[in-house]
Amino acid sequence: MSYDLEQENKEILSRYKDLISNTYRTLDEENNKLIRKAFDIALDAHKDQRRKSGEPYIYHPIAVAKIVATEIGLGATSIACALLHDVIEDSDYTYEDLKKIFGEKIAGIVNGLTKISIMNHQNISVQSENYRKLLLTLSEDFRVILIKIADRLHNMRTLESMAPDKQKKIASETVYIYAPMAHRLGLYNIKSELEDLSLKYNNPEIYNEITEKLELAKESRERYIEEFKKEVSERLHEEGLNFKIKGRAKAISSIYRKMLKQGVSFEEVFDNYAIRIIYKSDAKNEKFLAWKIYSIVTDVYHSNPSRMRDWITQPRSTGYESLHLTVLGPDRKWIEVQIRSERMDEIAEKGVAAHYKYKEGYKQSSDDRNFEKWVTEIRDVLEQQQDLSTSELLDNIKLNLYSKEVFVFTPKGEIKILPTNATALDFAFSVHSDLGMKCLGAKINGKLVPISYILQNGDQVDILSSQNQKPKSDWLEFVVTSKAKSKIKSYLNSQKNQLVEEGKEILQRKLRHAKINFNDEEINKLQKFFNLKSSQELFLKFQSNELDVSSLRKYIESKNVFNNLLSRFRKSPTKSQHFEEPKEENLDMIVFGKDEEKLNYSYAKCCTVIPGDKIFGFITISDGIKVHSDNCPNAINLRAQYDYRVIPAKWVNAESFKNRVKIEIEGLDRMGMINDITTVISGSMGMDMKSMSIESNNGVFTGNITLEVKNKGQLEETFKKLKSINGVSRVRRLQS
Repeated sequence: MSYDLEQENKEILSRYKDLISNTYRTLDEENNKLIRKAFDIALDAHKDQRRKSGEPYIYHPIAVAKIVATEIGLGATSIACALLHDVIEDSDYTYEDLKKIFGEKIAGIVNGLTKISIMNHQNISVQSENYRKLLLTLSEDFRVILIKIADRLHNMRTLESMAPDKQKKIASETVYIYAPMAHRLGLYNIKSELEDLSLKYNNPEIYNEITEKLELAKESRERYIEEFKKEVSERLHEEGLNFKIKGRAKAISSIYRKMLKQGVSFEEVFDNYAIRIIYKSDAKNEKFLAWKIYSIVTDVYHSNPSRMRDWITQPRSTGYESLHLTVLGPDRKWIEVQIRSERMDEIAEKGVAAHYKYKEGYKQSSDDRNFEKWVTEIRDVLEQQQDLSTSELLDNIKLNLYSKEVFVFTPKGEIKILPTNATALDFAFSVHSDLGMKCLGAKINGKLVPISYILQNGDQVDILSSQNQKPKSDWLEFVVTSKAKSKIKSYLNSQKNQLVEEGKEILQRKLRHAKINFNDEEINKLQKFFNLKSSQELFLKFQSNELDVSSLRKYIESKNVFNNLLSRFRKSPTKSQHFEEPKEENLDMIVFGKDEEKLNYSYAKCCTVIPGDKIFGFITISDGIKVHSDNCPNAINLRAQYDYRVIPAKWVNAESFKNRVKIEIEGLDRMGMINDITTVISGSMGMDMKSMSIESNNGVFTGNITLEVKNKGQLEETFKKLKSINGVSRVRRLQS
């Protein structure tokens, strides 16, 4: 393939100048020289490299550096590291070379980014210990994870040049790991874009449908915003306020989540866009002006008190500050209005991480201390939860990444921020680990309550403790914070360490007799085969003799079958005999892999698959190939964690197949409604109805119907006819 090198060099220089034009106003001459030096090294390192799209590779680090500078708001050190982030991995430059040229700090950050990048290229599952190392980069330098998020954002923006299976793998990993990280770092715009782009590749039909509908509604949305501006601006100008009003559509992924959660169509999501009022203010009058604007808006439009959110009086732990209210707008439809100062808007756009330690001239505030506290908690989790698998560890952290918050008070009146549904015991652990370990109960607003009491906003909490109290296993059923969980588990695990060691020795001996190596990989496989949550549980079962030689023999037999099957779908597949002859009736239904092989399979229980659905195969350790729908609730996790076991699948002869599908139907009850529904299903569509239950309450009915469906087309036509019945308001397919 030939390239116009002269034109490409001009484009490279143009992109670099664009990067500099976004930074020179905020950086001094020395910092700009640092960025130029990093650019020169990166240009030299990547001079012979190209991306999958055919573009010069240097386009990528320049784009990542621009995201770091403009969308996250980091300084010269981070911009230089972004330009250099692939240099160690992709060229002859070493860590020592960068250390000599730029110093230890920059070389260290680039080295941290290299470790993560190498893991991704090796296609290592998040089940592996390497992903624990990725998370441990948090405790080294937060700029590593911020630049990695920028790197992932640009890769997602340019994902179309990748193969479809790679697209789904990267998209699933993004929504599984990087979007929650961006959310917790306050990078809300980036978080939303990562989720939207992930939806684009994981569920393109839904993404395109919502995108088209948003585009069609764009003109009426802009007209609506202008009408709102006109009515509110006049009042704000009268008060001498300096402000701007802008509207924005909600994120596509956010709208889709509401559609799923509420079981409604796009048209029924009433708040799919929002209006933002951003005002100028000095520090002294910032809160006063926010409430003044709130008062003016609610004078013009009726507000919904139940949807009021005050993040100014008590900011989120990410530092996010804003007043959110929902008002009945010009067209008598509910719309969200956000009120914030320019400073608040900057933090909301770029995240508190951009201000944390690295931004010159930024004075540390209480928001930074909240953020620093969260960083410390994450480090504690990483250091203390050694007994968890990496997947469990990640889930634990994600729980705290996405959780909403509750604000409570200590007996001295100090505010504590905890996740929603946190208990009195979580509070005790947040004060001090020893207090949590000895917690007996609590006094909430002077009233005695159990340690499982769920905290409410404004509660004053006084913990009662005893030296004789010890953590119990049932505590894990109601605590929600990572710190509490890790401390309780750590204590409980210490009690059984001796038994675990005994079981470990027993298993070692048995594996030695079976001539199988005792290593982490083998232990993980054994753990999954016996459906156990941890290696400790595995060792304990061998110690108690619940598992014995006969159990191990079954594992060895299945291991041979699994290895034979998995080898077919590795990068260099070799033709081999099928491990088991497929059942005759399933022979022409689904084929797998690039060679479209006919293999034995069964359907996963976590989703309902019917012919016409987009599907994929998943190679289980003990139960052959399971077929999942692309929209399966577990699809994201399977692709993110075990991509090497996901195989392409396609339908061959769908017409001879029937499957049971459960649907939900709602509407206004009336005489003859059930007869109309059954007439459509059994008469018009000629379908077999296996079960039906209808409940009516105050004139509104809800029904669940199980149908025998031939294919997706038949189901969609049935939905269309059911929705046309007078009084039916909603019909949707239920996953198992």
